[in-house]
Amino acid sequence: MHACHGRAYYADLSKMEYEGEWCEGMRWGRGTQYNRNGKIVYDGEWLSDGHGKTSVALRKGNELLHNHIEELTICNDCCNDEWSVLDLSLLSLLKNLVIGNECFGCVDEVKLIGLTELKSIVIGENNFTEMKDWYGNDPNRHFYLKSCPSLISLRIGCYSFSDYSVCEIENVDALE
Repeated sequence: MHACHGRAYYADLSKMEYEGEWCEGMRWGRGTQYNRNGKIVYDGEWLSDGHGKTSVALRKGNELLHNHIEELTICNDCCNDEWSVLDLSLLSLLKNLVIGNECFGCVDEVKLIGLTELKSIVIGENNFTEMKDWYGNDPNRHFYLKSCPSLISLRIGCYSFSDYSVCEIENVDALE
């Protein structure tokens, strides 16, 4: 993967169209887009040649994340094979997390640590549960929710984390 900082110009004028970060020939990272008169059209984050979105919905086949997400929604029946650890600690701007139903069946460890902006977590039914053992007690499966001072609401649906042996919730003083 090749990443750099650069400029692009309108082909028919000598005016700059974009200045910022690039990756593999696409706008990716921090950058500014200008109109043909030199006025700023967009100044912010870019992802795969498009504007970075602060609200992301994760679906099967669309599992691309970036660290400027404020709202993350995981659609039903998603991320059941490829994930063993879910660590959202790098999503420092995350405010709302919504997980549908029957997701992350193979995840053995969940870390929601140091998310100072996080206000709400909604986890649907049958998440973080291996279907073969809904009521087990697996000593290798852990849930950590720590140091999230803005967290007001935590809702966990039926049968989620049902075979986890560790659940640590610490330093969430605003939790209602």
